[in-house]
Amino acid sequence: MNKEQKQNYINEISSQFEKSKAVMVTHYQGLTMPQLDELRSKMREHGIVFKITKNRITKLALEKTKCKDLSSLFTGPTAVAFGEDAIMSARILSKFAKDNENLKLIGGMMDNEILDQAGVLNVANLPTLDEARANIVGILNVAASKLVSILLARSEKMSSLPAENSETQPKE
Repeated sequence: MNKEQKQNYINEISSQFEKSKAVMVTHYQGLTMPQLDELRSKMREHGIVFKITKNRITKLALEKTKCKDLSSLFTGPTAVAFGEDAIMSARILSKFAKDNENLKLIGGMMDNEILDQAGVLNVANLPTLDEARANIVGILNVAASKLVSILLARSEKMSSLPAENSETQPKE
């Protein structure tokens, strides 16, 4: 890389670190190109960019960003996932890492919070925003249907009471 290409790389990677809400750092040593292509395509489906990085230059780019604390993670064959949804990024990477032992989750950042390897795995187990909304709607729906069934049962009980007969009432 010549000096101009390095500067362009630094500017490009710096802007990706700055604009991404979720950054996940991995080691990919031992993955084949078809495996990397498969992972990239899965990530792309969810608007996530998976990029192999040059550590020394990436560390220079990190110095000027909110992600500067991730600098220590950039050793060895490193690749980074940039996206808006930390849960989806972590989920895809952790599932892929289970199937391919050569992909190692190292750490990351979610909304300015540094995550270690365990943190990334915890994020992967969280429900996505859509799943959380569906759970809430389900809970509200169950509560509403229980209320309706209680009210219906009560009204059925009241309607099944025997009507008072005029013969059994005392006469004046």
